[in-house]
Amino acid sequence: MTRWLPDIQQGRGPIYARIADQIEEAIGNGTLPAGTKLPPQRNLAFDIGVTIGTIGRAYHIVRERGLVSGEVGRGTYVLDHPESRPPEQSDPLTTSLAGTRPIVAPAGKLRFDSTAAPDIGQGEILARLLGDISHEHHADIASYARNFPDHWFEAGAQWLARGGFRPEVERIVPTLGAHAAVIAVISAVTSPGDRVAFETLTYSQVSRSAGLIGRRIALMESDEFGLVPEDFERVCAQQHPKLAFLMPSAQNPTVAIMPLDRRLAIADIARRYGVWLIEDDLYGSMTGDPVPALAEIAPERTFLVGGLSKSVAAGVRGGWVACPPHFSQRIRISHKMISGGLPFLLAELCARLVLSGAAAALRSRSVEEVGARETMARDIFSGFEFRSHPRVPFLWLKLPDPWLSGTFKQAALQEGVLIDDEDEFKAGRADRVFHRIRVGFSSAAERSEVGRGFQVLRRLLDSGRAGYDSFD
Repeated sequence: MTRWLPDIQQGRGPIYARIADQIEEAIGNGTLPAGTKLPPQRNLAFDIGVTIGTIGRAYHIVRERGLVSGEVGRGTYVLDHPESRPPEQSDPLTTSLAGTRPIVAPAGKLRFDSTAAPDIGQGEILARLLGDISHEHHADIASYARNFPDHWFEAGAQWLARGGFRPEVERIVPTLGAHAAVIAVISAVTSPGDRVAFETLTYSQVSRSAGLIGRRIALMESDEFGLVPEDFERVCAQQHPKLAFLMPSAQNPTVAIMPLDRRLAIADIARRYGVWLIEDDLYGSMTGDPVPALAEIAPERTFLVGGLSKSVAAGVRGGWVACPPHFSQRIRISHKMISGGLPFLLAELCARLVLSGAAAALRSRSVEEVGARETMARDIFSGFEFRSHPRVPFLWLKLPDPWLSGTFKQAALQEGVLIDDEDEFKAGRADRVFHRIRVGFSSAAERSEVGRGFQVLRRLLDSGRAGYDSFD
């Protein structure tokens, strides 16, 4: 263990950021070589006269920068090859907004941290449609989309339909994908300082985006069936959120599918407390879930969001939102303000994909490929606890002792596999620890790559931390 000490009088910004920057500098110039054990947090706090919380935040920053690795009770150690990390990660604010994923993914790694639609030959269909649009709409693709044709809205109503439910065309707003749709809704129905409620584990890019535009975050508890209605009511009564973001079908990352009685209870609570609902159905549209959507149960307060990135083609960032009555114009304006507007070429491509039947056919083929890969996962991870669905492109795996989520993620990275630890999905600060990781398996080009990545993870799970040499 080194006797190196930072000088908190040097540098700019908060003390914890100065300490983190000085640790990075010392690693870079060799003062703290690879394998060095950093001082225990309590000792360093005493030596330089700061709180242990300050040291904890500094150590967290350098750990997120990929410079060190450690866990409670074992110590914090300098890792090899810090120069390989993306330089953008050096900014603490950028790191906190981006989550635990690297902003630029390391080259040559197997991407199990993404759930984009698998490659099933979409390129040929997209090329043909793009060629047709370019030939037929010379002027339109070279200018702003000033007029929205009726078939853009019809495509959205068709894509968001489920079972016997089909949203009305006049309630549809075409968007630059599902994420842009969600942020447009948040921007339109809440104001800076308002609270937006999220499940503790969720698609946290939305909660970070909401925080970036001045909304406060309220956390709600979930279980294996999704959001717990009693906790939703508690949050509504105590924190008065204006809006709640939910994924009732194939929740990300837990794969939970909410039963009907729970959806009915949540709709009732939302009505009584005047809370708007955003229903993200990106994965739900893949499951064939027969349970009625929240948008069908509570159409007067639910914004139903869907898109093409998970089931048709990740590069086609198109989507739609079905709004409650009298909200479509408001959301359309909000979407334009926060996104800059919808390009004609993209909107027309999305509409043609849906109305031609190509999108539905590609979704079916994507689901088939996902099912084959999920079957592989069930076989390779047999004996371990995890949640999955044969039509959903990720699994939620519980780590055996003594693995911690972040430590396992680092071990997998050293073996060439990028995965997501549980912190990637935390919508805010939470004391609860799940000891789980999310493994996305749709982005790899070939099933053989998927199998190879699964085997790497299985080997790490079997070996325990003995297979990971970053600790004594």
